[in-house]
Amino acid sequence: MEIAQIREELASKVIQIDPIGKRLKFKIDDDIILIDGCHNTNKILDVDEEADCTITMSKETYLKLQRKEIKPMIATLTGKIKVKGDIGLAQKLKQLM
Repeated sequence: MEIAQIREELASKVIQIDPIGKRLKFKIDDDIILIDGCHNTNKILDVDEEADCTITMSKETYLKLQRKEIKPMIATLTGKIKVKGDIGLAQKLKQLM
């Protein structure tokens, strides 16, 4: 799966949940996906800007999360996911998986 497909998939999911009220950035390998939830709806951007929470992982880990082959907590505890910033915001990730 290419990063463009991941962006499209995430974009269709983020509009279905209430605005998160903050900015959540995914660093997937060398790509950036920024969810800006500071307005009426959540938007997906592909810019590397400041975020309230940054979640770093490989594309392989992201796809395993999507396929429910690994739980987010286990991935975090084993170092496959690194979270910097607002941990509470990172927990909203479950709604997107």
